[in-house]
Amino acid sequence: MVNYKEITCKVACNNLKRKIPFSWDLNIYRGCEHKCQYCYAIYSHDYLGSGQYFNDIYVKTNIVEQLERQLSSSSWKHEVVNIGGVTDSYQPVEEQYKLMPHILRLMIKYRTPCIISTKSDLILRDYDLIDELSRITYVNVAATITCIDENIRKKIEPNGVSSLKRFAMLKEFAKTNASTGLHFMPIIPYLTDTRDNVDRLYAHAKESDVDYVLPGVLYLRGKTRKVFFDFINNEFSELLLPLKLLYKTGGAGKDYKDKLYPMVNEIKAKYGLSGSYSKPMKEKLNQKDYRQMTIFD
Repeated sequence: MVNYKEITCKVACNNLKRKIPFSWDLNIYRGCEHKCQYCYAIYSHDYLGSGQYFNDIYVKTNIVEQLERQLSSSSWKHEVVNIGGVTDSYQPVEEQYKLMPHILRLMIKYRTPCIISTKSDLILRDYDLIDELSRITYVNVAATITCIDENIRKKIEPNGVSSLKRFAMLKEFAKTNASTGLHFMPIIPYLTDTRDNVDRLYAHAKESDVDYVLPGVLYLRGKTRKVFFDFINNEFSELLLPLKLLYKTGGAGKDYKDKLYPMVNEIKAKYGLSGSYSKPMKEKLNQKDYRQMTIFD
């Protein structure tokens, strides 16, 4: 059973001490209902004294006020904010709390560029706000999609919407001035790394008119490692030993990647898709109107 717990935060945006591809991270929730079996953020609940990352969802009830305090400050430099870098801003709890429309209105008010990544088509509810923001400054809307086979997808991401719904969402946002992207990550060895799956994902990405596709192989560390291997043992037990041999450390070995990425790049070239996450951002932020309204304010 999922429990919603209200908390407050001291700041809305956390400074990541880096400039590329983004400087700030904004998470309106802690914990995530999508229940992705590879989620790297499971460890983050340790700081809350909870071991139930998928079931204890913490809502930052004062985040809108704290965000306006930051964005209205004379020291705010209109740097790119990554919204939902740790937990999905459009997970089911958002249907109840409806915090994202308020967040987006502040982004519009203070002309702040942002990146939004989600596994949900609930983001379409805020289409008009994101469209408006995209005409003021840089906005990137990305969907994380790992698998086109729904039988597999439902096991690894039980509470996310179907992959086809995510592609349909991207296709709609391609009609705005936002850049759109497919985050093909994590690629799970021996499960979602087949040529057929990769080809079909890139084909749908092309049809959805995305600006880029960003692939990335599964990385396992901390609590995620145990959660993932327990899941594999329960659902795909024949892959447990091969995966444990491949993941002696946090990442898959060089030999595996040297075989995978040439195939991925071949398919990327076949569909004429970019693999650059930052190129659309640079192009948008370098346009004269964006420069005047965003960088030099």
